[in-house]
Amino acid sequence: MHVGRRLFLSGSVAFAALAAFPRRLLAAAWPDKAFAATAAGEAMINLLGTDQTIPTDQITLKVPEIAENGAVVPVTISTSLENVESISIVVDKNPRPMAATFEILPGTLPDISSRIKMGQTSDVRAVVKTDHGLYSAAKQVKVTIGGCGG
Repeated sequence: MHVGRRLFLSGSVAFAALAAFPRRLLAAAWPDKAFAATAAGEAMINLLGTDQTIPTDQITLKVPEIAENGAVVPVTISTSLENVESISIVVDKNPRPMAATFEILPGTLPDISSRIKMGQTSDVRAVVKTDHGLYSAAKQVKVTIGGCGG
């Protein structure tokens, strides 16, 4: 019972600290323009400053060849590139192509897994930002039932 009380108090203190944090600071880093963009190139420029990437085989992009339901498409991305700063998922033909972006802390393993929505058959691109530039890998996913309102 003593451990349960300690856990409850720790969680309560953490929640109170987060609730007291100004909401405008929590949302300050949210890349609104990138996620609101309706074209893949525009989304990448708004998030990363350019839409030019270097294709590489040092990025492993795992997506299904056929997604029976576009509402839940699993994506796994890992890379052997060094000094990774972020990993982004771009779905070229989605109404909002920027599906996700993850900041990678120094010294962390650059390996992410997520589920995305796809409205139709499209290329899915993994864009990895390092201190030396932007690198990418892409694969086409065929969608049989759209997940973006389709």
